[in-house]
Amino acid sequence: METEHFINPGYGWLCKHCRAETETRVGQRSAGRARFFTEGEAEDKEARLSTHALARWRDASRQSLVCPTCGIEEMLNKA
Repeated sequence: METEHFINPGYGWLCKHCRAETETRVGQRSAGRARFFTEGEAEDKEARLSTHALARWRDASRQSLVCPTCGIEEMLNKA
């Protein structure tokens, strides 16, 4: 499923803008290293999600998605 600002690959709604920015930043930083060298428990004492672009529902009616990173919001049509 896909909307103008969000995409759902099967595990949740992702912000397209933040996802592209994160992939670019991770690609530049890793420079060919395996993912487990750049993410994981040993990297930081504070836990972080590897998917920073995961959107949240605005309210319980689940009609509007919002990205907590960039703040972009979009109404979804349930029809």
